[in-house]
Amino acid sequence: MNNPGHTLSSVQTLLQSSGYIADEYVAMSVYLAMKLNKPLLIEGPAGVGKTEIAKVMAQALNTDLIRLQCYEGLDAHHAIYEWNYQHQLLFLKMGENDKEGRNQETLEKTIFSEKFLLKRPLLQALTHSKSPVLLIDEVDRADEEFESFLLEMLSDWQITIPELGTIKATHVPHVILTGNRTRELSEALRRRCLYLWIDYPPFEKELAIVKSKVEQIDATLARQITAFMQALREQRLNKVPGIAETLDWAQALAGMHITHLEKSLVESTLGVVLKDWQDIRETQLSLSELFDKVGIKSKWEEV
Repeated sequence: MNNPGHTLSSVQTLLQSSGYIADEYVAMSVYLAMKLNKPLLIEGPAGVGKTEIAKVMAQALNTDLIRLQCYEGLDAHHAIYEWNYQHQLLFLKMGENDKEGRNQETLEKTIFSEKFLLKRPLLQALTHSKSPVLLIDEVDRADEEFESFLLEMLSDWQITIPELGTIKATHVPHVILTGNRTRELSEALRRRCLYLWIDYPPFEKELAIVKSKVEQIDATLARQITAFMQALREQRLNKVPGIAETLDWAQALAGMHITHLEKSLVESTLGVVLKDWQDIRETQLSLSELFDKVGIKSKWEEV
């Protein structure tokens, strides 16, 4: 993971050239993670671009992105490895007709060899031919017990498989862990990582992201969408929309060749932005207030 040729400015340039508008503190975190061979734990609200950092990092470094999506009940077998039981049974069945015969010890060594091993994301990352970017997404959704499986890998870049022994990394992966703080992560896991918090961006940064990602969008529409989203996040919502929703809305309206927001248009497209029926209802009732707040006049002039 250590890349002596990379500097802070070059990392920021890499991120920006790959389409990620990175503040200096984000670029610094990515740079230090690479420099110190440390995993980077990124927390923040949903939809603010945590996962995107890993995607852009893989693109910028011209390497593969290996993703482990965490969920409740995730265990080592699904995250690290599984044995291909069907092939093992087929091999044993074929062995029954082997005239030469095989003793029990030889059979066990054969069926529990790498030939019958199914590599899952963590093991794929350790045995990859080139340092990949390993994204452990929404790690806080996994059970606490699963974190203990990560500690050996994140400390020593190795994994122990009882039937095979310890497998060390051929090329140390770049590791990005993301979390939405649905539960508190263990201190042991946090100590092994560098830390980055990403919040909702201010107006100018969000506007720059919209213009960068939706190149065909009208300038007035881009400013109105951004201003509306900024004001919307100040409302009491069950599910606050992130940058992903801003971009979805911008793409949808730009694709319809819309040049400015209108009340009826916002009412009919709120489902792109809000994913909770109570949020949609409350927002529809307060649209006039929101439009006044962001400076959109009755004749739908520019912000």
